[in-house]
Amino acid sequence: MEYMSGPAAPSQGNILCCHCGVPIPPNPANMCVGCLRARVDISEGIPKLLAVNFCKQCERYLQPPGTWIQCSLESRELLALCLKKIKASLSKVRLIDAGFIWTEPHSKRLKLKLTVQKEVINGAVLQQVFVVEYVIQSQMCEDCHRVEAKDFWKAVVQVRQKTLHKKTFYYLEQLILKHRLHQNTLRIKEIHEGLDFYYSSKQQAQKMVDFLQCTVPSRSKASQRLTSHDIHSNVYNYKSTFSVEIVPICKDNVVCLSPKLAQSLGNMSQICVCIRVTSTVHLIDPSTLQIAEIDGNTYWRHPFNSLFSPKQLEEFIVMDINRVQERKKPAGAGARSHKHTLAEAWVQKTSELNTDHQYFCCTHLGHVLNPGDLVLGFDLANCNLNDEFVNKMNPHNIPDVVLIKKIYDHTKRQHRRNWKLKELERDREGVDTDDERQYQDFLEDLEEDEAIRKNVNIYRNLDVPVESDTDDDGAPRISLAEMLEDLHISEDATGGEGANMMT
Repeated sequence: MEYMSGPAAPSQGNILCCHCGVPIPPNPANMCVGCLRARVDISEGIPKLLAVNFCKQCERYLQPPGTWIQCSLESRELLALCLKKIKASLSKVRLIDAGFIWTEPHSKRLKLKLTVQKEVINGAVLQQVFVVEYVIQSQMCEDCHRVEAKDFWKAVVQVRQKTLHKKTFYYLEQLILKHRLHQNTLRIKEIHEGLDFYYSSKQQAQKMVDFLQCTVPSRSKASQRLTSHDIHSNVYNYKSTFSVEIVPICKDNVVCLSPKLAQSLGNMSQICVCIRVTSTVHLIDPSTLQIAEIDGNTYWRHPFNSLFSPKQLEEFIVMDINRVQERKKPAGAGARSHKHTLAEAWVQKTSELNTDHQYFCCTHLGHVLNPGDLVLGFDLANCNLNDEFVNKMNPHNIPDVVLIKKIYDHTKRQHRRNWKLKELERDREGVDTDDERQYQDFLEDLEEDEAIRKNVNIYRNLDVPVESDTDDDGAPRISLAEMLEDLHISEDATGGEGANMMT
């Protein structure tokens, strides 16, 4: 304890303490420091031992009456929370300084060193330093309690796409990771034909729905179910469900448009190939290179389906190919692709090499195909198509074969792939055996399509060495300039502003 007084006169004599008789400079109390310390305690009434509630699961502190906040040890936020515990007791004194005394992070103790001042006998001002100790008590917060009770979510976003291939979902996963939309999710569950995202509030779920509608062609609808009702406070608790259906068209699908839709897109052919799915469905006419984009609203007004599943792709060999010059646009025709080259090709199935049966077709892959190349395609001449629009078409307007993509050595491409992607942590149920093959197809699509790569974070895989270009077989590859370094940041025991309470 210290004694503080105003400025003394230039020349004053000493006086005797009124209790012990020790000579002291004059002061308003007429007492020495020792007698004042024995008779006056300005920290009286301020509690020296208090409790702070801490949730182990989410590592948050309770700020009464019902707010849980994230604080690091010895941080400003934690200091403010501790001072609020004794705010009423500090009203009779003047707080000069406050700070933490170091304690072992796992000791369940916080010690606060306070410096206070107070005016006592006859206007004398005393200053005292003392320690307040806080005991950290474990208490589960309401959010964690709901998680443990398996009643943790208040809103769920059910994303579905009725297709056999998951290319659109793999692309959507990378968009969610890049924009960090998964940080507020309580749980991500993978089921057949889609994903379920669980949230603790309806607002967070609505934010995810808005993001999905901006990134993939889709439509949504919402519903809610009453879970509880307090008749005294008139409080209703609901569980909300948002259903998002993505357009059932994936990259490399062959589709047949309705005559009305094909006409509105610039009189393009009804038989088209999907070359990309972003916020819209990108289609190309393989016989004219005419391209079109269809958003979600247009699709649901004029729906169409994929004619084939990926398992129906057949392997062809290019016997002869002839690049053709750009044909004259008819009246009302739309834009044409400048990244593809129109060509006429004679192809033969690899399963029919012992025969002379060949197929003639027009293709948009003239820039990558050469005689002798292997290519995947769909055989429309020898298949039974059950589509309402195809059945009404003139048979002369239906091509015999539609070529989709050139074949490269899958094993070699996978072996030299020196990059990787991150994945969402999710609960998997009913994983198909060909999921790995579909994922490899998506990685190959990233290598072949620069437009999709711009929306995806690609990370350098240091485990795979960089190969020289001398062993290049012409397969598309991603340059090092497009890759990010995968950083692993680890904090020491003190952390950023302080260590975590639990490890």
